[in-house]
Amino acid sequence: MTDTTDDIAEEISFQAFEDDCRLLGSLLNDVLQREVGQQFTEKVERERILSQSACNMRIAGIEDAAEVLEKKLALELSSMTLEEAASFARTFSHFLNLMGIAETHHRVRRIKNTIQLSKSCDDIFSKMIQSGTSPEDLYNAVCEQEIEIVLTAHPTQINRRTLQYKHLRIAHLLEYNDRADLGHEEREMLIEDLRREVTSLWQTDELRRHKPTPVDEARAGLHIVEQSLWKAVPHYLRRVSAALKKHTGRPLPLTCTPIRFGSWMGGDRDGNPNVTAKVTRDVCFLARWMAADLYIREIDSLRFELSMNRCSDELAKFAYEILEAECNDGESQLPILEFPVTDHSDSFESGHNAESSVTLLKSSLSRNSEKYDDGKLDVNVRTINVSTNASSSGSGTGTPSASSTAGFGFSSPRKKTSEFNVGKSIFDKILNPNITQRPDFAPYRIVLGHVREKLITTRRRIEEILEGIPCDYDPSQYYENSAQLLEPLMLCCESMQSCGSDILADGRLADLIRRVSTFGMIYQILVDQESGKHSETLDAITEYLDMGTYSEWDEEKKLEFLVTELKGKRPLVPPTIEVSAEVREVLDTFRVAAELGSESLGAYVISMASKASDILAVELLQKDARLAVSGELGRPCPDNTLRVVPLFETVKDLRGAGSVIRKLLSIDWYRNHIIENDNGLQEVMVGYSDSGKDSGRFTAAWELYKAQEDVVAACKEFGIKVTLFHGRGGSIGRGGGPTYLAIQSQPPGSVMGTLRSTEQGEMVQAKFGLAQTAVRQLEIYTTAVLLATLHPPDPPRSMNWREVMEKISEVSQQYYRSIVYENEQFLEYFREVTPEAELGNLNIGSRPTRRKKSSGIGHLRAIPWIFAWTQTRFVLPAWLGIGAGLEAACAKGYKEELQAMYREWPFFQCAIDLIEMVLAKSDLSIAKHYDEVLVSPSRQKLGEELREAFRMTEKYVLLVSGHEKLTENNKSLKRLIESRLPFLNPINMIQVEILRRLRGDVNNQKLRDALLITINGIAAGMRNTG
Repeated sequence: MTDTTDDIAEEISFQAFEDDCRLLGSLLNDVLQREVGQQFTEKVERERILSQSACNMRIAGIEDAAEVLEKKLALELSSMTLEEAASFARTFSHFLNLMGIAETHHRVRRIKNTIQLSKSCDDIFSKMIQSGTSPEDLYNAVCEQEIEIVLTAHPTQINRRTLQYKHLRIAHLLEYNDRADLGHEEREMLIEDLRREVTSLWQTDELRRHKPTPVDEARAGLHIVEQSLWKAVPHYLRRVSAALKKHTGRPLPLTCTPIRFGSWMGGDRDGNPNVTAKVTRDVCFLARWMAADLYIREIDSLRFELSMNRCSDELAKFAYEILEAECNDGESQLPILEFPVTDHSDSFESGHNAESSVTLLKSSLSRNSEKYDDGKLDVNVRTINVSTNASSSGSGTGTPSASSTAGFGFSSPRKKTSEFNVGKSIFDKILNPNITQRPDFAPYRIVLGHVREKLITTRRRIEEILEGIPCDYDPSQYYENSAQLLEPLMLCCESMQSCGSDILADGRLADLIRRVSTFGMIYQILVDQESGKHSETLDAITEYLDMGTYSEWDEEKKLEFLVTELKGKRPLVPPTIEVSAEVREVLDTFRVAAELGSESLGAYVISMASKASDILAVELLQKDARLAVSGELGRPCPDNTLRVVPLFETVKDLRGAGSVIRKLLSIDWYRNHIIENDNGLQEVMVGYSDSGKDSGRFTAAWELYKAQEDVVAACKEFGIKVTLFHGRGGSIGRGGGPTYLAIQSQPPGSVMGTLRSTEQGEMVQAKFGLAQTAVRQLEIYTTAVLLATLHPPDPPRSMNWREVMEKISEVSQQYYRSIVYENEQFLEYFREVTPEAELGNLNIGSRPTRRKKSSGIGHLRAIPWIFAWTQTRFVLPAWLGIGAGLEAACAKGYKEELQAMYREWPFFQCAIDLIEMVLAKSDLSIAKHYDEVLVSPSRQKLGEELREAFRMTEKYVLLVSGHEKLTENNKSLKRLIESRLPFLNPINMIQVEILRRLRGDVNNQKLRDALLITINGIAAGMRNTG
């Protein structure tokens, strides 16, 4: 029933799906009988049957009978006590969640059991070769692909992370249940495990009792990486590589990563005062800590696996140097070891006094006994007695550890002999014995032990930074960036390949290299701030310097000032400047960006950008902070400056996007900066949420299309490449929809091997929560971008099509705004008919629901705007105005033209299909019930007018698409929707009654909790929120 996964048009096995639903439903019934009682369980079943009967009548077209049954159901539910209604809502909510788990599981099952999935790399590569794409072009296009998926924390994930984990556990048990080799006893044990999980679900509070902090949200994002993406990425890259090798003869290079990940969690401060410079800094270090921790686990497994002795000369030399540094570290008097030299001498220096048995990495060096295989050194292990200093006779062995080799040979105030192994417990020493205590060892293990200890030091250093403890590690003792970590891993891989061990190199080691190449230090955090904050900051600076008020200057004067300062070499902001707390926070953010660099912070996004000066202002503040920080550190700031990305959100700003980019690129300093700092790549972000709330979904879609065309043309005029960053939400009303469909409907030339896109809220869990679904989504991103690059979608066939679109858009926008912004009754109607006012109690996000303290629609964020209408099953923002626009076009005689546009133009077809999907998921009878119970009689007429607009939209969408009924071309979706209605409809009815009671008793906490339970249940049934 989801409108956001890419497999909605793919068939699933409904027999197996229904079997799993029955299994999970029966287990929930068992739990209810045990926890609540037989009487309650029987009543639940009676109401479910009544709801099912009403649904069957409506599906069969017997509207009168369906209405009678629905009224009877609503009456019975409204007469319940509060405690009983809350338990009913919880029960149906859990049923819907369990059905969702079963549905996801069956999509995973289909992925596993299908030899060649539609839209997979193998499928698309094969079709492209058959259609005339040369293997060389295909190979280069895949290898040069640059996609970034940006995970965001927009408050649309309704479920607590505890419940998400339990749902995943049930999904894994269902997968295990599919095994044909399970014996009777094993299957009974599995059913008991499922029963325990369902019991645990029922006994767990599904409500968040506290609002999450930005750091909490960031931890949730990191959890997705650890939970599924960590496993999915190597699997996905192996699929890409295998398909490339099959169709072009060459595999994907090991360090080539078509897809990377970014995150807005902890960096998106637009309208969120809870995201501060300190939060961004802490989240960056938290991500680095997680990266180090995950890499340590992989290294531990890899060390166990790579036990071989044969290696290249280069690796043997590196391993020997590690041992040599270990033996010479600090006050240790362990042997100084010499690597075999060209004359093959067999020499080493020994210490004094005491003797110990030291295991040394040594090769057979005698010319007469050289042992080479294909010219490569065969490393042997040899035990040699040497003398060392010991603190007491016979007691000190002086044996260094291979896992303690990080930073050997470097002095540090913190690293003296007894302190060097700080944090290394006796238990750890047992698990990881010193190399010199082992009877055998291998060069790969020495090198990986060295890597492990540097990672441990990296992790420890981050902990101390986060705790505010002064730390003074030598940079050679820890990893500052992923390139440093990649170097020894590639050395190991190249060594194995040179020794003929390709099959070993292509195992766990290759997967680790791919992870490092893809994730780096997990992902880059993107910073986001509203353009007005930068103007306020420059106002404070220019006023302090007696230069006037920056925001009062015209655009040309601003640009002249900014370019002059950007060309200069002195800092602009005096260290002694006194500013307000808000301005200080902006300046502190730029300082953090200067300190951390682009390895941690990928881009600086400017929301509500509308002028060229908005971008140059950020460039100047960024430059100034880097000058100040480098002066304090006495060295250059790390990495390059952050990419500065303007975000065009409103319809007005979208219309001016191309002009802004042209103005920017006409400035010599800026154009040269883009070429030198960003490899000649201009990045532009387009926003779907605010444009949709501003003018309606259809107008927003058309303005986004035109804006992308204009931006691409502007960059092409100046010979600059462009990457478009799509700020898509999860729901249709905020630009959501199937990834493949969305990418394939972009303007020609807008996707030239590069793409950035957000994945928000519950969509992160839905698409990437399981490794199998994550692999599928990553493949879909890759193949969709590949097709859009090599075989771009068709543009409008004629100017006439554009004229038709302009007509539809104009009428659609006028109708939408006449209702939402110009109808005096609408605001109160919206507050009465939806639970918008109560959504703030959900505690599902750290960001306020409004940008400013205003009760109007204008300052309401797009997410609660969509969320509220989704709860009533009316989903008004996704379709309002479209029917009026299509009706006007048909009245002008464009009916056949519209039908041709639907058949031949991917963009228009996508727009219509998504609207049809939204209409199919809406329910007029439920929306009418909200009106009848909650809306004052004087405003109920507006509700009827809106429902009539819905019917008109449905009529003309079907006319354009040529379908007789909604979802006619997607019977799987239709059946999934129908299977949920018997559980979803009662929750809506319970919500209506609770809202009625709550508005007469606003301080009743039990009523508030019950309402939140219904909100959770409806979100589970609709499978998206905002």
